Amino acid sequence: MRVKIDRDALLQVFLAESEENLTAMEAAILAVERRHDDSQAVQKLFRLAHTLKGNASTLGFAELVSFTHALEDLLDRLRSRELVASDDVATLLLECVDALRELLAAARTGATAPPQHEALAQRLRSLLEDAANAVPAPAAIPAPDRLHARAADAAAAGRSRRARTLRVDVATLDRILDLTGEIAVARGRMSQVLDAGGADAAEVARELHREADRLHGDLQQLVMRVRLVPVGPIFSRHARTVRDAAAAQGKQVRFAIHGEDVEVDTKVIDYVQDPLTHLLRNAVAHGIEDAAAREALGKDPCGNVSLNAFRESGAIVIELTDDGAGLDRDQILAAARRRGLVGGEAESLSDSEVQRLIFEPGFSTSRSVTDLSGRGVGLDVVRRNVEALRGSVSVASRPGRGTTFTIRLPLSLAIIQGFGVETGGETFVVPLEAVVECLEQSAADGARATGVINLRGKAVPYIRLRHRLGVGGAVPSREQVLVVHHRERRIGLVADRLLGQGQTVVKPLGPLFRRLPGLAGSTILGDGHVGLLLDVAALVEEADAEHGDAAFKESAQMKGEMSSC
Repeated sequence: MRVKIDRDALLQVFLAESEENLTAMEAAILAVERRHDDSQAVQKLFRLAHTLKGNASTLGFAELVSFTHALEDLLDRLRSRELVASDDVATLLLECVDALRELLAAARTGATAPPQHEALAQRLRSLLEDAANAVPAPAAIPAPDRLHARAADAAAAGRSRRARTLRVDVATLDRILDLTGEIAVARGRMSQVLDAGGADAAEVARELHREADRLHGDLQQLVMRVRLVPVGPIFSRHARTVRDAAAAQGKQVRFAIHGEDVEVDTKVIDYVQDPLTHLLRNAVAHGIEDAAAREALGKDPCGNVSLNAFRESGAIVIELTDDGAGLDRDQILAAARRRGLVGGEAESLSDSEVQRLIFEPGFSTSRSVTDLSGRGVGLDVVRRNVEALRGSVSVASRPGRGTTFTIRLPLSLAIIQGFGVETGGETFVVPLEAVVECLEQSAADGARATGVINLRGKAVPYIRLRHRLGVGGAVPSREQVLVVHHRERRIGLVADRLLGQGQTVVKPLGPLFRRLPGLAGSTILGDGHVGLLLDVAALVEEADAEHGDAAFKESAQMKGEMSSC
């Protein structure tokens, strides 16, 4: 019996597995570069290359098979220690991974592979024949950053052409199928009860509805869970970005990742890749000093760059930190003046306001153009990509101590525990993890949009949602205050009524509302109406900007009756 094979489906599996293998090969090569006698990493490299060659052969990709065969021969010599795994060899191997990515992109589209891949394969063969076990002259090897950028472009082009895929555990799929069947059974039983009628039909239907609702909730959570992927593998890919950028700059840089188990929606990953690449290259090019300069300052000659991920107030937070020179206020202001971004008021700007100038389009403090800097592109791209997810990016720096970029990404599509409040007949939802406590106060000052409340002797700014969000309706005699926090700051959100906590399915805002400050998403309420998810971080920052530090010194002057609710 002849079995019909769906080649397109097979191709998609091959492309997804090959990209994973190439990422693993990069990590193994970097391990070999750090420790030349890492035999396990070399063995892993050989197995990955052999697997790639076999899979490519099955699909008839002759050019990919030929190139991988030459690479496999080189790796076999490394396994047998006939060839020394020097830094130059590691660079050549990384170049081969980039070439394989371009060959995969060509295989995906059916295009002819560029001729330089045959030249690279010939260099591999020449290296094997070289009695001195030395690679060809370094000048023949393209600059690492340029090479990696070219391969990244090919990979990005390939991602845009292929169907987006996720690996899902079979047990998870089985559970989804089971829940779907149970929901179908519950619906069928409910139809029978409603059709049959009878004195107790309503009570039975309510019970069946509660059961179906529970099953539907389980299914919903499971499906949303399937979309989540850990950030660890994504962060690990950027070890190559840091390595190549450091090599191009002649610097020593150590890369570390933290929070690799934090999970994010797969759609977020697609948007965050380019911002992280820009920020990491910027950290190496502008942040980390060269070894001699660091030693002169009493620092470790090897700089440190790290990525850290964590969840906070219903958002994903990614911090990129370096221990370099930090941002130079005078240098930033000089560059801003050249571009006409600031005028005579420049000296009165706070450090945070000056630091935010680096996100302006075309801003650059570099006087010369290199592969990594001076072209006036980068941080404005970071801001645009992050804002496309309704997120935010900020920077904090200390001269001589380093810089931290913080990317906050609200959940574009997720199920969260939320706390509902009502104002003027409209419902708003706050992520439950941002809620500290709830209070009650008189509405004597109901005309004020903002103010300060006395919370057990501490001054806490508040924002009246009625004014902040332009909601009408009569002001009740007693208002409810939901105290929320963002990092070390707390503020009160004044509403008409507290609705309590519950599960919330967060959906992205439409294009018309996407840039409204203070809003992070929307949700469909139980009565079918739309509720809006509040952006706690933005509201806290707004309260701080409105009141400043002076607001936290007013507790002795504050009046008003308040009690816990």
